Amino acid sequence: MRLIFFLSGILSLSFSAGQTGYKLDFKIKGWKDTTVYLGYYQGENTYLRDTARVTSQGTFTFDGEKDLQQGVYFLVLNKTKFSDFVVGADQRFGMETDADNYIAGMKVNGDEDNRLFFENAAYQLEMHKEAEPYIKILQDSTLKDEQKKKEAREAFAKVSEKVLAYERQLIVAHPSSLTARIFKATLPVVVPDPPRKADGSVDSSFQFRYYRDHYFDNFDLADDALIRMPKPFYKDKVKDYLEKLFVPQPDTITQAINKLAAKAKKNPEAYKYLISTCLFLYQTPEIMGLDEVFVNLYNRYFATGEMDYWANAQLKKSLKDYADKVSRAMIGRTAPNLIMQDQNRKPKSMYDIKKKYTILYFFDPDCGHCRQESPKLVDFYNKNKSRYDLEVFAVSADTSIQKLKDYIKEMKMTWITVDGPRSYITEHYRNLYFSETTPTLYILDEKKKVIARKLPVEKLDDFLSNYEKFQKRKAQGGSKGT
Repeated sequence: MRLIFFLSGILSLSFSAGQTGYKLDFKIKGWKDTTVYLGYYQGENTYLRDTARVTSQGTFTFDGEKDLQQGVYFLVLNKTKFSDFVVGADQRFGMETDADNYIAGMKVNGDEDNRLFFENAAYQLEMHKEAEPYIKILQDSTLKDEQKKKEAREAFAKVSEKVLAYERQLIVAHPSSLTARIFKATLPVVVPDPPRKADGSVDSSFQFRYYRDHYFDNFDLADDALIRMPKPFYKDKVKDYLEKLFVPQPDTITQAINKLAAKAKKNPEAYKYLISTCLFLYQTPEIMGLDEVFVNLYNRYFATGEMDYWANAQLKKSLKDYADKVSRAMIGRTAPNLIMQDQNRKPKSMYDIKKKYTILYFFDPDCGHCRQESPKLVDFYNKNKSRYDLEVFAVSADTSIQKLKDYIKEMKMTWITVDGPRSYITEHYRNLYFSETTPTLYILDEKKKVIARKLPVEKLDDFLSNYEKFQKRKAQGGSKGT
């Protein structure tokens, strides 16, 4: 999809502040007379930033007039990524090591951040060796000795506590270092015990609310260095927050994103990344109807010019075009009427259908996927049209009446089928409905309000059954309150 191309591109755009430049001197024993690259992580991608020539003594230098963006970087030799290091506030330093013993042999000159980074890497290796015997016991599925497993769990927990204490101590001692910021961002939220209400009962929702309210206490959304990690830590953190801690409703999710954006806004790069990440998440969401969040984000952050400091006209147009498509006949809106000719060239109006549900089905007679889905829909229709009190209004994308007749006969479609291009409505149906791809299916209620769209045929029965149960509970709840 063209939009995805543009969205992928925006994550590689960058900003620089305090342009004092960088100079990174390396000496690696075992390397000589070759070319090495400086790379960095960004989200789920990796990029190359600079190139250097390795001398016969294994020395090389990366330098530039503009500051590097802070984050985790790596070296690339012969198309192979060679370990990680950090680039923090100090961007003029030296590193010397052995290619065969990169971590243990590392000597850092002039940079506290990488000294901490590699001391931690060495400590983690030491702790892993200490924990390895206990891990083997815990992973041994054939071991029946429960006492031995219990002792291994306790011993492993002590090692984990030592590691956590080490990291917490580093955070306190070097709070502004990138290494400490990375550690802090991974700290869990400590949730207190729930208080009791005035009647003495425990506030059962307190811990959930507290966890959600304090989810980003240790994670600075305005720290763009957290974008440049070996794993897409920033994106995953935001994704889990939105998908696991909120009811999946467009307005609720949009409000949550707006609050996150307010925190990230003081850093232009983090602000851009946050909004871009959320656009990705809700461009084609797994949960039906949440693509409205995409529209909301476009309207607030792009249509207003808020993102003009980095979003060019071409990108904005692509986003607008997609937002306009998604906006057509969204869930909760009244579906526009369609009046088109049937196979006998007689006008048929969708609004003339007086059923509890209307299934609006866009198809193309030459579409292979439609030929797979149409028989499924016919089967569902024949079995459930009375049960759910429904009718199908099928719209063909082809101009040929003969193709329409042949398709109706072949598929045994007894519902209302019309020719889309032969319309009595001034506006083309594709400008009224998000139906560029076929087949596309909408479900409308008796008032012609959209209650589902782009639903697979095999999920129709489950959807309508659950929808009817929900409506029944809703009606019972309303009657109890009167």
